[in-house]
Amino acid sequence: MTNTYTFEETFTIANAKHIAAKVVTDLKRIQRFYGHLTDEVIQAYEEEIIELLKAGYLNVVTYGFRRNGSWIVPTLRYTAKDLAGMTSNDDDPGRVVPSANIEGAQFYSYLTYNSKWDRLTEAQKANFKNSLPFQRGGATEPNSIGYFTNDKTYSSGGRALDRSSLKSFT
Repeated sequence: MTNTYTFEETFTIANAKHIAAKVVTDLKRIQRFYGHLTDEVIQAYEEEIIELLKAGYLNVVTYGFRRNGSWIVPTLRYTAKDLAGMTSNDDDPGRVVPSANIEGAQFYSYLTYNSKWDRLTEAQKANFKNSLPFQRGGATEPNSIGYFTNDKTYSSGGRALDRSSLKSFT
């Protein structure tokens, strides 16, 4: 006797907004602790991540501070994944380092697309990018002064973002 189960979950705009809201909460905590972010910038990041999640193009996005071309604490990295029918935590946002030294640093964000994005034509990529709230330019990913450690997962509708926080070596 053999049993076969099929699991299919539809990822909706509501799922994308649920996950993005948790990222926004993290960004609002960075804003509260460090400044450097306006509500308008946070809203633009929220719109961008919603569209990327909904379309399934996000690989990794990092938000944080960089000094001398390197990420420093506090920096948060979100890695997208498809749960493929598996379940995952849906943690509460939080635990943003409240008192790091950001003197001489600038807030920065770096994003990479996944293999689904790579399969699009150049015209499809351009059309999608033009629908976003701002245009990202090409750049080299900053190095890290420290190491990233997974600390949270935000999930909904069969997709998730694994959050990693940058930790200092000292």
